Amino acid sequence: MCNFTISNYIVHLMDRFLGNIEAKADVKGRLFIPALFRKQLQAAAEERLIMRKDTYQDCLVLYPESVWNEELNELRERLNKWNPTHQQIFRQFVSDVEVITPDSNGRILIPKRYMQMAGITIDVRFIGVDNTIEIWAKTKADKPFMNPEEFSRELEKVMNNKVINELKPPTTE
Repeated sequence: MCNFTISNYIVHLMDRFLGNIEAKADVKGRLFIPALFRKQLQAAAEERLIMRKDTYQDCLVLYPESVWNEELNELRERLNKWNPTHQQIFRQFVSDVEVITPDSNGRILIPKRYMQMAGITIDVRFIGVDNTIEIWAKTKADKPFMNPEEFSRELEKVMNNKVINELKPPTTE
């Protein structure tokens, strides 16, 4: 028997966003979502996006609504709503979001405060990052995110740790 849910099907249809696409915002802050990403969103029947500034980087993150809901559910499950610090974490995470609905031409409007938060003026770069889309100021995205030596060293650590953990015998408790 197969467990099959609509949300699993939508995530499967959407696969992953990949790509690094330059674009320009107009003076009002409107941007066309790149056609490649727009097609993926349409195929997955994603009509709304959730935008928030990235927690760690000066970029904006677009979450398809179903992905946002999964992330929010996961965060909520990890936080105790009776713990004041956890409530502040949750409040901070959800307070700076914007629901974005692309127009019929595939354009989105980035509110000015978000453009300021990410240092975006006119030239931007859309970067597909797994199940989200990041929007960067082109000047920031033109620089490497990590220097090549650091990247290869850290990637090797991550992948070696994965192999080591897979080789460990399971613990019985």
